[in-house]
Amino acid sequence: MPPEEEKKKPAQAWPVIREYFKATKRYPRLLILVIAGASVVEISGVITPLYLRQFINILSADSATQHVLLSLFGILGIYAGISVIGWAGRRVEMISISYLESGVMKDLSNVAFGNLLGHSYDFFVSNFSGTLTRRVNRYSRSYEQVLETIVFNFFSFFVFAIGAIAVLFLRSAILGTALLIWTLFFLFLQVLMARWKHPLRIARSAEDSKVTGLLSDAVSNQSTINFFASDKYERSLFAAAIESWYVAMMRTWKADVWIGSIQGMLAIIIEVGLLVGAVFLWQRGLVTVGDFVLIQVYLIGLIDRIWNVGNSLRRLYDAFADAYEMVAIMETPQGITDISGASALNVTNKEVKLSDVGFTFIEDQPILKNLSLTIAGGEKIALVGPSGAGKSTVTKLLLRLYDVSSGSITVDGQDIREVTQDSLHEAIAFVPQEPILFHRSLMDNIRYGRQSATDEEVMEAAKKAHCHDFIAKLPEGYNTHVGERGVKLSGGERQRVAIARAILKNAPILILDEATSSLDSESESLIQDALKVLMEGKTVIVIAHRLSTIMTMDRIVVIEDGHIAAEGTHDELLDQAGGLYHKLWSIQAGSFVADASA
Repeated sequence: MPPEEEKKKPAQAWPVIREYFKATKRYPRLLILVIAGASVVEISGVITPLYLRQFINILSADSATQHVLLSLFGILGIYAGISVIGWAGRRVEMISISYLESGVMKDLSNVAFGNLLGHSYDFFVSNFSGTLTRRVNRYSRSYEQVLETIVFNFFSFFVFAIGAIAVLFLRSAILGTALLIWTLFFLFLQVLMARWKHPLRIARSAEDSKVTGLLSDAVSNQSTINFFASDKYERSLFAAAIESWYVAMMRTWKADVWIGSIQGMLAIIIEVGLLVGAVFLWQRGLVTVGDFVLIQVYLIGLIDRIWNVGNSLRRLYDAFADAYEMVAIMETPQGITDISGASALNVTNKEVKLSDVGFTFIEDQPILKNLSLTIAGGEKIALVGPSGAGKSTVTKLLLRLYDVSSGSITVDGQDIREVTQDSLHEAIAFVPQEPILFHRSLMDNIRYGRQSATDEEVMEAAKKAHCHDFIAKLPEGYNTHVGERGVKLSGGERQRVAIARAILKNAPILILDEATSSLDSESESLIQDALKVLMEGKTVIVIAHRLSTIMTMDRIVVIEDGHIAAEGTHDELLDQAGGLYHKLWSIQAGSFVADASA
């Protein structure tokens, strides 16, 4: 998968609306309460000006008699009652929408996180972790903006506009028709301007994502930046990204200024035009003084709401643009998936078999070429060969981080493409060359091997991996947090924690990828004993460049240029003078002698 900026798709509203609606309809009662509350608020907003109109008409036409005063207070009482009903509707609306938003945002976060974890290994190595994190957060948080925009702005506007235009039409068909035409024209213009600005928003969102990705990449590699004295270089990259973001942001702000100017002029035209028309109607006795108040209240409310619709359209497009970044991921095929009806892997004999396996990333540049290898249950083999020969690719294919391009891989006769990935991974314990730990406690990190394990079982695994002693010396012991990716521990300590995790998992198949490469000689000696216990009764695949660590393997398989060049025991391969293993051993043995003489 190419870098995300090359796969950037134009934001689309419908896929986001579809996903948001699916999540919202799980809370039908809350949604009904939100709509009902919003309706009560806007209907009360349409009705109360009618009583205000009546109140003004009485004040302007009659003297202050007792009867008039009673009428005025009666009107004020009704006005207050309707206002209280509107206030109650607002409370129902606000409380309901807070519960609705919280529930849906929680569900959206869970769905997005689950979908993200379901993507393939290749997906994650092709995307910045910081950008992916931001996409998940934006996806759920954008829902709040979308829902509030629809309820507080669009829905409220349409209810109020229909009511205000209908009332004004009943007072004067001319004024009502004029307001209707102006409202429709204003809405059309708002949509037109929002669509005009939409590409500018997309460009700004893209630049924002680039800044986030660059920042995340720099923070993750801070030590590398220091080691290579590249602070100025990284600052220049960041400054260039920020400059591009600034240019994109200024374009959107300038567009907002023009849009605001046009809206303001249209508001002045309709307000003055309706009042002028009302004066002529008043002169002919067709409207009253109170109608001027009614017109003004409706105009203020309608202009305010239409103005908000324009601003809300822009915010809505922003929310769609933010949310679509995650929706695009959710619509992207996950690469490695379980087939329909996949069964759980049933491991009995622990035999692993690769049959004519071919694998390639780039066409005509195969990494593995018709490689066939059978590993008997309980057999311990080592894969050796030069860098790039395909050793690690074999283990990645067995873990199904990738699917084979041709051929098949089976465990006890079961094609790993036909079993569930969870059951496959449960059957394999993997200790990588550079283990990465969670920013959690050491207890949690080791227990990740078997999450149902007791504290005592975790400690026992740590003792077998010879990491209990250094953990016990830490101020918080097993409750010590190891920092992001385990940076608070040394490389050897991280590797021993990873080995403890594998010991605790106790899976029937074990893969060790340079599992002792980060250990000093003393630690390696201790770990070798633990690995013997760990490997007992298991099918073991070891990748090692240090040939001294694999001399006792049942079989050593030499891989060169994507195929098996030779296989046998350590002694058998040494007898093949001129072979690759003999050559590698001679080089390393020479370094052993040099080290010893030094």
